[in-house]
Amino acid sequence: MSEQIKGFEPIVDEESEIIILGSMPGIQSLQAGEYYAHKQNAFWKILNKIFPQHSLNNYEEKIAMLRLNNIALWDVLKSCERQGSLDYDIILKTMQVNDFYELFNKYPRIQKVCFNGAFAEKSYTRFVLKNLKSSISYVRLPSTSPAHASLSFDEKLMLWKKELKSK
Repeated sequence: MSEQIKGFEPIVDEESEIIILGSMPGIQSLQAGEYYAHKQNAFWKILNKIFPQHSLNNYEEKIAMLRLNNIALWDVLKSCERQGSLDYDIILKTMQVNDFYELFNKYPRIQKVCFNGAFAEKSYTRFVLKNLKSSISYVRLPSTSPAHASLSFDEKLMLWKKELKSK
């Protein structure tokens, strides 16, 4: 049985230039109240390799690293019904998207959106993009989820580094 779940508020500030968008936090992230809390998710490991000068021992340090590098973090979906943690378990008719029009108006320095996986990109393209007029660039990166193992860690790292270091 699926249940309605709600995502997190964005991690963003006036200096943000890039925003990374996932789809919806998984069960472990929701329980922890932290983005990418699943131990097998490579998100924080990848960012730690890209920005090795930052200590990522706790969530506060992870958020500080994002802010110091002008990176924002959010999800495409505000809420949805889903059983489990996988994107393909999301019931499409229950998807509600976050207000990106308001976000981009409030934080105009954001010029690049990096999608953490295909589902985030497809959801954004389907429900958000058609309502926005902007000069923002978009790129889909390989999902950091442990469910997506078609690329090695090093292959994912190379692609993520190329986009996050090319501000």
